[in-house]
Amino acid sequence: MNLFLFFILALSNMYKLLKPTHIGINYMVEKLQDHISQIGHAKIQSLKGENLSTLFVETLLELHTKYMNVIKETFTSDPEFVSSLDKACTTIVNMKYGNRLSAKAPELLAHYCDSLLRKSSKAASDSEIEEKLLSSITIFKYLDDKDYFQRFYQKMLARRLINQQSISIDAEEFMVTKLKQICGYEFTGKLARMFQDIKVSDDLNVEFLEYLKSELSSAAHNQTMTSLIGLDFNIYVLQANSWPVSQPTTNTFILPHLLEKPLHMFEAFYGKKYSGRKLCWMYNLSNAEIRMTHLDRSYFVTMGTYQMAILLQFNEHQQLTITEVEDATKLNIKELEKQVISLIDAKFLLADTNNLTSSSIISINFDYKNKRTKFKVPLLPQKEATHDSESSQKAVEEDRKFYLQAVIVRIMKARKKLKHNSLIEEVITQSKQRFLPSIHIIKKCIEILIDKQYLERSSNDEYSYIA
Repeated sequence: MNLFLFFILALSNMYKLLKPTHIGINYMVEKLQDHISQIGHAKIQSLKGENLSTLFVETLLELHTKYMNVIKETFTSDPEFVSSLDKACTTIVNMKYGNRLSAKAPELLAHYCDSLLRKSSKAASDSEIEEKLLSSITIFKYLDDKDYFQRFYQKMLARRLINQQSISIDAEEFMVTKLKQICGYEFTGKLARMFQDIKVSDDLNVEFLEYLKSELSSAAHNQTMTSLIGLDFNIYVLQANSWPVSQPTTNTFILPHLLEKPLHMFEAFYGKKYSGRKLCWMYNLSNAEIRMTHLDRSYFVTMGTYQMAILLQFNEHQQLTITEVEDATKLNIKELEKQVISLIDAKFLLADTNNLTSSSIISINFDYKNKRTKFKVPLLPQKEATHDSESSQKAVEEDRKFYLQAVIVRIMKARKKLKHNSLIEEVITQSKQRFLPSIHIIKKCIEILIDKQYLERSSNDEYSYIA
């Protein structure tokens, strides 16, 4: 007989003998939890490879499924043993890595969901994707820091939507609905507004085209409008407080001339429809498809607006120095060098030096070849991922402070007076669905609210709400 099956049979017999008296059951529950925790920690710590997010989630799901079946077959799905599995999985999922502020799990799980929801060469049916997303929810329930997951997930969702890389809006909304069922609308509100912005933007683009057609009746604009209507020009209008996007690092950027007119026309159209609203153009998130006709064959290439602006300079010049490109585009030097390097890495441009300086000369690579005639140039280098992770953590830490202050005010407004320990306990209870706050950060938020005169502290370790 298989040793594992023999072990399971022995446990089953032991459970049947002890269950009527309940003697020893607590010991078995405790030992099962310890065993699962040890196995899980060992498996997670041994994970290596590029596709770490998939390995992480699939390893956890395999472990969870295995021991859930053991509990079902051996302990007749006894709630105490199910609880021991939940506690063990919570410990495994929230294991700390080195000096990181949080466990790695929220980020890895967000990346796993991103790989399922992003368009890729690995085609999967809708039912397969939904099944895997449902499985990911099993891991999500064990996260202590669900707000970290939310932040990473929101950033990845933004990229999928802006770059039109979502496998389907139905799949996206399916996942958000599942998250909402667990954490409530407050947790998923921004995600829902992001979908709404995309839908509203689709309608705006249709209306804008009709606006251009109506303007075509003006003889003065006839030629310009005709060219604009033939331009595939799509705009997303995003609410600033709902999208995790950063402002461009340069505000002096000069937009290529052929895009100036459509932008001015859209501003005029939008201003008439929504008076008082201000549009801030996010060129750093925009992209364009250009046709390259200077080579042996034509290529249709999707690239960032900054990359496009740099390449368009070579319609009129054989070669340019970095300084000359900087003067023509008004990109700051750090951003310019990053974009030029991406075009050199893509083999579109050549440079006369390995390390770029202001006097480096860049030119078009007329020997460029690619098996594909339609492809995309990455908007950002891979090294941005580390900075992205760090900035997300800082943003979450700030969000937590505001969230906890709101929770404290809500509790005190209802209770009027509370002892220190009672307030701490209530804050933890109300916050644990989103994250587990430390006592230190709760105390810090209480002090902030006292300084803001929302609360006052009495001599007997009691807080009062100031109306």
